[in-house]
Amino acid sequence: MSLTSLNAISPIDGRYRNKVNELAPFFSEEALIKYRVQVEIEYFIALCEQPLPQLKTFNTGLFEDLRAIYKNFTTIDASAIKEIEKVTNHDVKAVEYFIKEKFDGLGISEYKEFIHFGLTSQDINNTAVPLSIKEAMNQVYVPEFNILLNKLKELSKEWEQIPMLARTHGQPASPTRLGKEINVFVVRMEEQFNLLNDIPSASKFGGATGNFNAHKVAYPHIDWRAFGENFVQGKLGLQHSFPTTQIEHYDHMAALFDCIKRINTILIDLNRDIWTYVSMDYFKQKIKAGEVGSSAMPHKVNPIDFENSEGNLGIANAVFEHLSAKLPISRLQRDLTDSTVLRNVGVPFGHTLIGFKSTLKGLNKLLLNESKFAEDLENNWAVVAEAIQTILRREAYPNPYEALKGLTRTNEKITQTSISNFIDTLEVSDAIKKELKAITPSNYTGI
Repeated sequence: MSLTSLNAISPIDGRYRNKVNELAPFFSEEALIKYRVQVEIEYFIALCEQPLPQLKTFNTGLFEDLRAIYKNFTTIDASAIKEIEKVTNHDVKAVEYFIKEKFDGLGISEYKEFIHFGLTSQDINNTAVPLSIKEAMNQVYVPEFNILLNKLKELSKEWEQIPMLARTHGQPASPTRLGKEINVFVVRMEEQFNLLNDIPSASKFGGATGNFNAHKVAYPHIDWRAFGENFVQGKLGLQHSFPTTQIEHYDHMAALFDCIKRINTILIDLNRDIWTYVSMDYFKQKIKAGEVGSSAMPHKVNPIDFENSEGNLGIANAVFEHLSAKLPISRLQRDLTDSTVLRNVGVPFGHTLIGFKSTLKGLNKLLLNESKFAEDLENNWAVVAEAIQTILRREAYPNPYEALKGLTRTNEKITQTSISNFIDTLEVSDAIKKELKAITPSNYTGI
C-alpha cells in the first residue's frame, strides 16, 4: 500500500499534511539524508582548503560540482542511499558510499578515501540535525511566529479603547481594556522570542570520542580543534561544542525546545482566554457558507480553531518536553537513545505550526460584540468600589474599605443609583462627591 494522507499513521502526514508541507525539506527522512550529504561534501572541501598534503593536487574548480551533489539532491538520490543502507545497515555509511560513487562519476576516485576521513557518524548527525533545525527555524518557524504576533499587535491596537470587565477568580474585578489584555500576550511572546534568539545552534564535531584522535594520529602537526571550529562555525554557521563525548551534549538544543515550549504555553493561555470570551458572547464568529458547527444542533458556531490549536500545542509541548529532558543524558561517552528520539524532532515542530495557523485562523474569524462588553460593565457597578475607597483613603476618611465592603458584599444588585446614593451619605466635600460620581465601570480602566 502506497502512503497517502488517508492511510498515514501520523495526522501530521495525514489530515494536517497541507498545513506542514513547508517542514518536509527540513525534517523528513529525505531531508536528513540530504543534510548529511551536505556536511560530508563541505567537510571534504574543508580538508582540501586546509590543505591536507594528499589533497593539494585536487582541482578546486570541482568544488561547485561537489556542492551540486547536495544542492541538486533529489528523491531518486535519497532512494539510492536507502538501497545502499539495506546492505550496510548503517545510514551514515550509506551516505559515504553514495558520495564515493559520485566521485567515481566525476573522475576523482583517487581522493574518495578522504570522504568521512577520521569521522564518526555522530560528527555528521550532530551537524546535520542542528543545521536542519536552524534553517527550519529561520525559514518556517520565525515567519509563522511573526505573522501571528503581528496579528495580535493589530488587534491590540484596534481594541485598545474597548473597556471590559475583568475577571479574577472568575468573578467581576476592576475593569480593564481589551487591547491591553491582548497586549499582555504580545509582550510575553516577544520576551520569550528574545530569549530564543540568544540560544546558539550548537554541534559536535571531533571524531569518535570527541578528541580528534584519528585526525591527530594521521596529521599530528595540524591544529584540529581550530579546524573543527572553522568548519562548524565558518562553513555551517553553527557553534562548535568542545569538548564533548562522542555526541553533542544537546544542552543548547534542550534550551531551544524549552523556550519554544514556553511560547506554546503562552498561546495555549491565549486560546483558552479567547475561547472563554467567545462563550461569554464578547465575540461572535464569522460564518462560512456550508460549514456545520454540530451534527445535531444547527445553530452552533464553535470556537474550534482555538480548541484545535490548544490540542496541537499540547502535543507539541509533550514531545518537546521529552526531547529536552532526554537528549542531554547519555550513558558514559555514547548511547543510541538520542538517535532514535531525534528522528521525531519534526513532530513537535509540525504540531506547533498547526497550532500557530489554527490560532491565527480563529483570530481572523472574531467579530467584536461591543454591546456585550458595555452590558457587562453596566451590570457590575460594584467594581467601582475599589476606586471610591481608594480616594477616601487619600482623603483620610475613616474605615473606607469597611464602608464599601458593607455596601457591596450583599446579595442586592449594585447599580449606578445605589452607588450614587451611598456617595451622598459620605461626610466629604461636594467636590469629592462629584469626583466619586464621575467614576464609572467604563472609565475606571487604569493606564
